[in-house]
Amino acid sequence: MEFKILDQLDRIEKLITGKYTNKYLDIHQVSDLTSVSASTIRRAIKRGELKCINKLGKLLFLEKDVRNWLSD
Repeated sequence: MEFKILDQLDRIEKLITGKYTNKYLDIHQVSDLTSVSASTIRRAIKRGELKCINKLGKLLFLEKDVRNWLSD
């Protein structure tokens, strides 16, 4: 619960300062960011641990969702 409050405060601060971005990453960028394989990322998606969207056959992840997944 504490992490969610901190995330919300961080988001509010970024909105106020104009530094808020909803950056989307593809699976290869997530793999580079997290240092885990694409297959591990796909397993996390299937287990419901990591949120993503599928656009035109490509998995896209919000950077904040990836960072939340890492902190869990």
